[in-house]
Amino acid sequence: MKDNFSVQSGEYAKYRPLYPEALFAYIEQTVSQKQAAWDCGTGNGQVAHALSQFFQHVSATDISQAQIDNAVQAPNIHYSLQPAEKTTFSDGFFDAVVVAQAIHWFNFQQFYAEVKRVAKADAILFVVGYGMLTISEPIDRVIDHFYTSVIGDYWDKERRYVDEHYRTIPFPFTELPAPQFANTVHWTLNHLVGYLSTWSAVQHFIRQNGFNPVNQLHQELQQHWPEETIYEVRFPLLLRVGKIHG
Repeated sequence: MKDNFSVQSGEYAKYRPLYPEALFAYIEQTVSQKQAAWDCGTGNGQVAHALSQFFQHVSATDISQAQIDNAVQAPNIHYSLQPAEKTTFSDGFFDAVVVAQAIHWFNFQQFYAEVKRVAKADAILFVVGYGMLTISEPIDRVIDHFYTSVIGDYWDKERRYVDEHYRTIPFPFTELPAPQFANTVHWTLNHLVGYLSTWSAVQHFIRQNGFNPVNQLHQELQQHWPEETIYEVRFPLLLRVGKIHG
């Protein structure tokens, strides 16, 4: 798994959008037993914290110590530095496995083998993510140009799975019908700029060129978005759900 997020782990925790409560209500009602959940690729721990509200114990893993250092804490969350594909968890331990905005970085075959090993007989896998944001037609047009033409060549090849809404990832499980969710937040322009700077392609661009391309984008967006104005920002949620042992 690639670690594209340690460098900006503080900004990741500050600027990345939260997932809607309705998503976690759905997870809670879908899982029959709630002793233990695994939040794999936890990042800043936002999903682990939400799961900790209704699971007795949450194990949250990541390959980035910097991310874990910035993660949300709770008494029943245990964070550990472990790859998705090989963990120290016991066989048949988890009632649910959740992967949020991370599975496209994994080795699918190895990760799924690990999921099957650590899952209980009736456990459920939730693969979660969010797609390209939308705000308004003129703002979306500027961001789309930046996404494809300015930093397009700097995206890792795995990004295509997000663009394809996770529909093209391997999914060797008995798939359950999943409801559609949208993640709606209300941001200032500065918050949006902070979020865009956490994109892995932006970080690759900075390392190769020595400057942040979001600074120029910020100036272009100011033509459509007064600095202190709050706009609604909408992220379509990506969600695939499966019975791990069919």
